[in-house]
Amino acid sequence: MELKTDGYRLDRTLETHAEAEGLRGEIHGRHPMDDLLRTDRLPHIWCPGCGLGTALTCFLSALLRSGLDLDKVAVVSGIGCTGRVAGYVRLDSFHTTHGRAIPFATGLKLGNPELKVVVFSGDGDLVTIGGNHFIHAARRNMDMTVICVNNFNYGMTGGQAGATTPVGGITTTSPYGNYEYPFSISALAAASGAVYVARWTVLHARRLERSIVEALLKPGFSLVEVIAPCPTGFGRRNRLRQGLDAMHYYHEHGVIQHGADPVKTDIELEGPVIEGKFVDGEKPTFLEQYRRQLDRLRGA
Repeated sequence: MELKTDGYRLDRTLETHAEAEGLRGEIHGRHPMDDLLRTDRLPHIWCPGCGLGTALTCFLSALLRSGLDLDKVAVVSGIGCTGRVAGYVRLDSFHTTHGRAIPFATGLKLGNPELKVVVFSGDGDLVTIGGNHFIHAARRNMDMTVICVNNFNYGMTGGQAGATTPVGGITTTSPYGNYEYPFSISALAAASGAVYVARWTVLHARRLERSIVEALLKPGFSLVEVIAPCPTGFGRRNRLRQGLDAMHYYHEHGVIQHGADPVKTDIELEGPVIEGKFVDGEKPTFLEQYRRQLDRLRGA
């Protein structure tokens, strides 16, 4: 049986193709991610050229590679384009209110410490609306993995400027160029106490996947910042009209610097995108600190 798409013929059988790609499970008529996606809710709502599909695929592949018990994985999202992830995954998932994904995830982790809690949301939700929760979860070293997709604007609600919009970035609320200084999400996480901080573009999908695996297996507050195109909201106003334009930009301007000082990794409009694993440390989690304190009190 040959696989044909729009006149393009692959001279391999479905089985051979699946083996070459390292796919798992049954092949006949099924996508390798079917077991992890709520296919009844697909196709998704994301625009052509959006990087969220790649980010989600990297996350699901990382989950499979991590060896985690999927029955003990919970995904929490907030509001926005990235927030739709919670509704597409075939896992215990929660679609929460705007900016409140992290406090919800905190309560979930404290209520059931056996869970692996993953927050998967966007820059507007996590560090603009929910910035206070973000820094305090990192400060406390709450045991959760945060995947923050950064597309430099509020993509779903009209392309407004947010806390990560670069200086000079044109949005619906900064039509002459943004003049506010932005947050560097990775620097914010590192300064607040995160034990793992990495940043990758969706172009570097394999590296992104490996970082997510490391973050999932790291006890404590881990962050993976994902730089992704938003052609509809941000790109078309800033000379990156299509997703492919953004991919070319990442290829030409991406600079991998493992161990770089996160403070020196700001992303400027039309400037380099510093990528890599910036922080990888160890310290007791919030629950470990709590249990130690409890043991001391009981001993006293």
